[in-house]
Amino acid sequence: MPLPRLLLENARFLEHGPDGLAVLRLGAIAVEGERIAAILPEPAPAGFDDFERIDCTGRAVSPGLINAHTHTVLLTLRGTVEDIEGNLVYQYMVPASYLLEPHERAAIARLGCVEAIRSGSTTLVDPLRLVDDYAEAMADSGLRLWLCESAADALTREVGEGGAGRYRYDRAWGQTFLDRSRALIGRWHGAREGRVEVLVAAHGPDNCSPWMLAELKKLAAETGLRRTIHLSQVVSEVEQVRAAHGQTSTEYLRDNDWLGDDLLAVHWTFCTEDDVRILAEHGVHLAHCPASMSAKGPHRLPMRAILENGVNIALGTDNMTEDMFHAMKLGLVVHRGAYGRSTVPSPQQVFNCATTNAARALGRDDIGRIAVGAKADLTLFDLGAPALVPRISLVSNLVHYGHPGVVTDVMVGGRFLMRAGRLTTIDEAAAIAEAQAATDAMWARFAEQETTVPLPLRDAV
Repeated sequence: MPLPRLLLENARFLEHGPDGLAVLRLGAIAVEGERIAAILPEPAPAGFDDFERIDCTGRAVSPGLINAHTHTVLLTLRGTVEDIEGNLVYQYMVPASYLLEPHERAAIARLGCVEAIRSGSTTLVDPLRLVDDYAEAMADSGLRLWLCESAADALTREVGEGGAGRYRYDRAWGQTFLDRSRALIGRWHGAREGRVEVLVAAHGPDNCSPWMLAELKKLAAETGLRRTIHLSQVVSEVEQVRAAHGQTSTEYLRDNDWLGDDLLAVHWTFCTEDDVRILAEHGVHLAHCPASMSAKGPHRLPMRAILENGVNIALGTDNMTEDMFHAMKLGLVVHRGAYGRSTVPSPQQVFNCATTNAARALGRDDIGRIAVGAKADLTLFDLGAPALVPRISLVSNLVHYGHPGVVTDVMVGGRFLMRAGRLTTIDEAAAIAEAQAATDAMWARFAEQETTVPLPLRDAV
């Protein structure tokens, strides 16, 4: 079905200027097919009579937000692990992802897409395991996607058992991830008219041996795909890499030829300042997830060194939410906190972490901005929403006080995924009910396991 030709009239829109910062302008945006065809003064000149006219009075148009790192399926853990001590990755996240049935993974991923759309996101980068089980559900949402099978050759389900932190590497186990990665690339890279792409993903330096890293690097070279990895995210990773290789995680990746400007590395929590310099020298991009990593206190990564070394920072939500406003707000706090008390960076710079910086990290210049020829991935905000009034600077209000309730419309590639507050690609009520049922089933299985891992408190009714 051909896309309509649209003319967004009376639009206040955020356009990135020559200094790279977004400024609010007034005009009209012509959308033809999946791209922005023209940016016009008001009133729009002749030649657009056959475009569907959409009056944007009272709304602002923004580049769609790009979530550079999330695990939609791990929404099944929302409201639990935020309040539990322990090795959350290996004692909860890894087991939960395996305890779900294929249709349950799809149900929870679909819920993640609902929340992402309602939160103004147009693009998600989603690495996990068994991704093919839920790729179609996510693709059907209409979102722009980078999907990744998060590979490892350590038997990750053993690492968290009893808190023992045991790492046992098995090439046959690693080969299953390589096979699934190749299958995911073959089926989904470039699918849905190019709206779905794939990254080559290593889970982390601790659970990927030099053999695994080499195989993944070879796969990326063969396919021309970019790469992603969790980096220095938990203490067990740091300890394992130090014990096995006598290095930091960054040094280990460097010596195994895994750093480069095609790499999106996530978290950097336990990186040293020397690590940051190495990563910056290699052009590695940071996917910073400040909200999820601050659930038990502000994220302790070396943010001042990251900022001062000029690292390209993209923002992600990681686990338990798809709300990019949450990520921007906490990102501003964590970044400024690196200086004690500061007004650096500005809200405009943090907004870029969710738009142009994230696009750069994905190797794209046609998303994350409003410009002629760019993809028509757009988010519309209600300028009359109390959180955005009074308005002196829209970007400042969005970063400091924005929330999903200010989003009215979301468009990806010229197609509305939400219009006037109503989702157009997903049955929202059914998605919510199915995700709750899937989560209830997963936790019931979790409770049946022989494990010393504490279960979360649950509502009695």
